[in-house]
Amino acid sequence: MTDEQATDENLRQSFANLRTEVGKSVVGQDAAVTGLTIALLAGGHVLLEGVPGVAKTLLVRTLSHALALDTKRVQFTPDLMPGDVTGSLVYDAKAGEFEFREGPVFTNIMLADEINRTPPKTQSALLEAMEERQVSADGVTRALPVPFMVAATMNPIEYEGTYTLPEAQLDRFMLKLVLELPERDTEIEVLRRHAAGFNPRDLDAAGVTAVLDAQQLALAQAAVARVGATADVIGYTVDLARATRQSPSVKLGVSPRGSTALLAAAKAWAWLNGFDSITPDHVQAMVLPVLRHRIQLRPEAELEGVSPDAILRSILQQVQVPL
Repeated sequence: MTDEQATDENLRQSFANLRTEVGKSVVGQDAAVTGLTIALLAGGHVLLEGVPGVAKTLLVRTLSHALALDTKRVQFTPDLMPGDVTGSLVYDAKAGEFEFREGPVFTNIMLADEINRTPPKTQSALLEAMEERQVSADGVTRALPVPFMVAATMNPIEYEGTYTLPEAQLDRFMLKLVLELPERDTEIEVLRRHAAGFNPRDLDAAGVTAVLDAQQLALAQAAVARVGATADVIGYTVDLARATRQSPSVKLGVSPRGSTALLAAAKAWAWLNGFDSITPDHVQAMVLPVLRHRIQLRPEAELEGVSPDAILRSILQQVQVPL
């Protein structure tokens, strides 16, 4: 085993330990933990959808705690202004000049809570930060910390007082993770922990410790970037994206940014599983979380109760898999 392989194996073990640490605080959301990990490794952002009370906020806070990363939470409301997120110029009377005061976007993991409760003007304030990893104000461009990830939450059942996220904004989220209500046994475990004195606001008391830091995350991201992809697998990834554009139920299919995100997520998933190159299985595993929010259905399909997940499962069965 080479030194590089040994380093990769140690990093993979650290990410396995990360799941254990998050499990000390959050019960029954292993798929969401994996999704957030993949997004971090691939340098992407995550949209978390679930009804209130399924630990979306706690999940993000615990993950950043276990990674020793800085995190800030922004409650998105109808009166939130762009400057409240990115920062704004403030007059310093003592110095007699304006100075830039950084907003909460200047962090490693920004939790955008209920992002669809703020108007499009404020939602779009995140576009430059998410895509370029920078904020421009008064003609000056300021780089965001490294790493940087937006983890945004949405409530799927409440539409009053909410604003639909623009397609351009949705397309910048690498993954959309759906957090389901827990099974009975899982919910019993949640209550058992609370009965034993668990305080979700005190992660240290819950025993959550840092098992990775920003430097190790950067090494893991570099390792993910080295994961290979054959021409056949790249072609398969493109065919899946193109199939969404040709579906009769779809008004707007997956863009090239979506197929690029699918490849990046598949590489992260392959690396986590110890592969040097991605296989069609890795691509298939990432299709639903990476593509479900990039598909816009035709009105008649919505009326018939067709879902993006159902269309994607159908496409997975129809598109020929390379041998």
